[in-house]
Amino acid sequence: MLHWNFGLAWVAFALTIAAHAADEGTHDFLGIYNPNALAIRRRLHVPVPVFSLRGFAIALGSAVCLLLMLAPLAFHGAHWIRMAAVPVAILAGIANGCLHLGGSLLYRRWMPGVMTAPVLLASGAWLL
Repeated sequence: MLHWNFGLAWVAFALTIAAHAADEGTHDFLGIYNPNALAIRRRLHVPVPVFSLRGFAIALGSAVCLLLMLAPLAFHGAHWIRMAAVPVAILAGIANGCLHLGGSLLYRRWMPGVMTAPVLLASGAWLL
């Protein structure tokens, strides 16, 4: 039995992550993220990762490829992938989108990634 709605939500989410990564990459997301990550490391002693543009592109590209490779399992409704979709949708979709929108409001300027944040919220909600 095919689970079309869940499978389509999974693929839409993967493609939204790809568009969001492109949005961040082309609007200097790392120029804002890396200094903040270093400040968190210094103040809180938490090992927050710092990325080069190449490392950022490889990490997010790999994540998108993995999501797309798992799409057939989503269309077949594998139980474990439905369970994995919940934290992925909440963290990578809804929380991430909210952070981009909230950061734009806080700093009173368009933050990198804010253009695709509403679509990220919608696709994360659909995946849930």
